[in-house]
Amino acid sequence: MERTEIRPCRAEDAPLLGRHLPAPGAPARHADRFARQEAGAGTYLLAWRGGEPVGHGQVRWDGCAAPEVRATVGDCPEFNGLDVRADLRSRGIGTALIRGAEELVRARGGTALGLGVARDNPRAAALYARLGYAPVTAYTDRWTWADRDGRVHEEADACVFLVRELSAG
Repeated sequence: MERTEIRPCRAEDAPLLGRHLPAPGAPARHADRFARQEAGAGTYLLAWRGGEPVGHGQVRWDGCAAPEVRATVGDCPEFNGLDVRADLRSRGIGTALIRGAEELVRARGGTALGLGVARDNPRAAALYARLGYAPVTAYTDRWTWADRDGRVHEEADACVFLVRELSAG
């Protein structure tokens, strides 16, 4: 099996992200996540295989923004936006990204990590359950994004927020 390297995004990674992990509906996604990392509010993790980025996700150190989630788990760090290139799914890359996020949380003294899953995404829900994440609350994930023409789009997904308590090791 080919080795997957997990590491935080660097400025020089930006040109490769657009080529290998396109975000057609949200062209500023990578830049926004990198800017959040640069501001200290998150860590944008990338998965690499053979010198190419093949997956990504972001640890949001201030937790999930949804009021329903914050009322339940406070500012528990959230792993947000997990995505793996479609042709490489089910090969351990998503698991490696989640485990990398867990290591970052532990290194900062955190004891739990949360993540959301859309109710219409049973495949992701099964992965998270297998990794020990348990549901804590239902919520609506709301976000906006601007397309290449500058039009702002509002989106919403019915989701469940899951949390895993992290051991020291």
